[in-house]
Amino acid sequence: MRRREFITLFSGVAVSWPLAARAQQTAKVPRMGYLSPGSPPASQAFWQGMRDLGYVEDKNIFVEYRWAEGEPARLPDLAAELTRLNVDVIFALGSQATFAVKSAATTTPVVFTTHADPVEAGFVSSLGRPDGTFSGLTLMAPELVGKRLALLKEAVPTARSVAVLVNAANPGMQSTLRHLQAGALTLEVKLQILDARASHEIEASLARTDSRRASALYVSLDPLFLEHRARIVDWAAKERLPALYDVKEFVQAGGLMSYGPDLVDLFRRVPYYVDRILKGAKPADLPVEQPTKFELTINLKTATALGLQVPPTLLARADEVIE
Repeated sequence: MRRREFITLFSGVAVSWPLAARAQQTAKVPRMGYLSPGSPPASQAFWQGMRDLGYVEDKNIFVEYRWAEGEPARLPDLAAELTRLNVDVIFALGSQATFAVKSAATTTPVVFTTHADPVEAGFVSSLGRPDGTFSGLTLMAPELVGKRLALLKEAVPTARSVAVLVNAANPGMQSTLRHLQAGALTLEVKLQILDARASHEIEASLARTDSRRASALYVSLDPLFLEHRARIVDWAAKERLPALYDVKEFVQAGGLMSYGPDLVDLFRRVPYYVDRILKGAKPADLPVEQPTKFELTINLKTATALGLQVPPTLLARADEVIE
């Protein structure tokens, strides 16, 4: 190669390197807000879903975490903080977190997970066409509580009164309570409603259970209860109360039985919405997704400890039996 040609080639490469380097340095790394009523860490299933889509935290995506540490009253202030940070998208975990972001009047795109009906809660105008800056996934728990109550009654045929742990501050809980009352009327059981709105209220609320009347416990789905499931399951075991939960994470922690969608699948699906929005999609064009599969999980070890004989017909319908 001639000297002049070499100098020309080298000069061209030398110029292109700084340009490429500058382009990489100035490329905008997206920032996501993560708002949760609970405590760290973030869901492993969520981050597995993000990695599957090519996202690596602190490399090609930054995350602003805000945790309410089991005190949902803090959520409005935390939502306001994320709004001021001008993140590119906010993931709101649960109905209360979603409501807090909505109340902050942010224009930031929001991906939510909620157990409530997002239309009834006012998060979207319809499931198919959200028509706003919010979209995500719903567990649609209110419509399932009647069936869950029936399953609990089938497992404990002698139950005449059921204690029900709820977070009445959660948007959509009134719908859940209406469905519960309708189911209780059909099954001819009485309900004792126990309200816990923060982590420090859980045991105190459960302690109000009238053990002379309540012969079973139903724990409604709520991020607060999910995070503190070990405490709830331990209390039920101590009081020898057969309990039904909405998701199998409680049964894996020692609870008796659950009926509901797979939370792992739910959290793995959230990154799809985050990714679409970061690539330019509008939440209004992303339909809200509902679960299509529900699983019945039974813990036979817990049933034995309670002296409970689970009906064979119920066991035969179980998707998973823990022994």
